[in-house]
Amino acid sequence: MAGSLIRMRMSAHDAHYGGNLVDGAKMLQLFGDVATELLIRHDGDEGLFAGYEQVEFLAPVYAGDYIEASGEITKVGNSSRKMVFEARKVIVPRTDINESAADVLAEPVVVCRAVGTCVVPKEKQREVSR
Repeated sequence: MAGSLIRMRMSAHDAHYGGNLVDGAKMLQLFGDVATELLIRHDGDEGLFAGYEQVEFLAPVYAGDYIEASGEITKVGNSSRKMVFEARKVIVPRTDINESAADVLAEPVVVCRAVGTCVVPKEKQREVSR
């Protein structure tokens, strides 16, 4: 099954804590967007997020960081879709050099992993060309 990938820059608006630290809930929001795309591609419907079985916050995320969030469906039930997600930091600001400097990381840093389940009611599922 094909996965989904989104990339976005964390803004000052996303930073809720001292030192421009981004709330971990922002990673879950990104995973929700990835899940929506996966469900549309699989079932032709946005579906609903039922819950997370596991969430691991592994490294801090700061305003200015670029995050890639990806996911894939790992199990398909009658209406449930089990998914795995990963968020990686791929670009970081370098304010120690100047206010607009940034570095692409040679190796992305995994900042969050999760496992969750979404549901697409049977009556909303459609055949989608894959």
